[in-house]
Amino acid sequence: MMQYDLVIVGGGPAGLAAAVAAKDHGVDSILIIERDKELGGILNQCIHNGFGLHTFKEELTGPEYASRFIDQVLERGIEYKLNTMVMDISADKTVVAMNREDGMIEIKAKAIILAMGCRERSRGALNIPGYRPAGIYSAGTAQRLVNMEGYMPGKEVVILGSGDIGLIMARRMTLEGAKVKVVAELMPYSGGLKRNIVQCLDDFDIPLKLSHTVVDIEGKNRVEAVTIAEVGPDRKPIPGTEIRYTCDTLLLSCGLIPENELSKSAGVALNPITSGPIVGDNLETNIDGIFACGNVLHVHDLVDYVSQEATTAGKNAALYVQNGAAADAKTVEIVPEGGVRYTVPKFIRPTEMEDNLTVRFRVGDVYKNMAIATYYDDELINKRKRPVMAPGEMEQVILSKKKLAEYPDLTKITIRIEEV
Repeated sequence: MMQYDLVIVGGGPAGLAAAVAAKDHGVDSILIIERDKELGGILNQCIHNGFGLHTFKEELTGPEYASRFIDQVLERGIEYKLNTMVMDISADKTVVAMNREDGMIEIKAKAIILAMGCRERSRGALNIPGYRPAGIYSAGTAQRLVNMEGYMPGKEVVILGSGDIGLIMARRMTLEGAKVKVVAELMPYSGGLKRNIVQCLDDFDIPLKLSHTVVDIEGKNRVEAVTIAEVGPDRKPIPGTEIRYTCDTLLLSCGLIPENELSKSAGVALNPITSGPIVGDNLETNIDGIFACGNVLHVHDLVDYVSQEATTAGKNAALYVQNGAAADAKTVEIVPEGGVRYTVPKFIRPTEMEDNLTVRFRVGDVYKNMAIATYYDDELINKRKRPVMAPGEMEQVILSKKKLAEYPDLTKITIRIEEV
């Protein structure tokens, strides 16, 4: 059985940043396990720019952003295994993994960081009627085919869902010579960043139809046409609003789900809203010494925030390896209300946390000229006006340790959306 102080599951942006931070905080025995043939995760297929503005103060493509962190990992001599699939993680921090060279391996770790990222919702999870012809892809699969493998999925495209990958693929397919007929979105608002709607759809005159969904797919061997219809407030199609588009390809971009099968097998408690682990301010799960960060915890909008969060996880995992479990401290729950869907972290330890802690969350609807209000028990502490808040963009509140120290008897913190 192999032994390491810290095992990191996933070699994407979260795993890389966590490894660098842990090494810089004094842990030498680190292993990154990555199932793909190279480090970098999903960034390798994101060849568009817009990454790294917060982290490196310049605009990079996905592979450039990844390579900066890969370089840091290599400089520090951190060990990693590629083409290696983690099969199981147990609560006593034994990792079972498998690859061609070693076969089945057991690794005993003092601490584990979960950094497996997220995956796309499949067609099965969307219940779209019609046959099962060729030409239906998730947007991420299409992105990999075009950007990494050099295949063109099709010539005439309809996209269902306005998540960021779908928006970016609308532009990418257009630049490669395909005709993107329409992007249909079930919800009355887009699921992606505002800048992607402008740069990927508006700039190329691609129509975005909100409150629309696919009601029929025609074609037996290959997609021949797709029918979309408007939906009412109950999300059910309204008869008589159908529009038929001839096309040979349907791309699905209907949301991302944290990849948490391994977390479940380890006994990690998951949040039903995010589908990711429930964590405290140090990003530790309910199981001692197992931490989580990045898109496996909750789906982020910017990779820069993934790296920031992973740095925190790496630092705290290092402290755990060196000092064992943190002393029991009083915890205070953060309660999301009135439009705030969830918060990460879910609870904090006011005496043990960092001087300033960023609490990240998403809202459940589009809000204009509203405010984010923070309450300590029933006392309003902070109210910040926001011109626009949308589910596609993450919001944040910063908690100060110094301010919290003035409230020793605090029982809960509430974050909600209110009138200004």
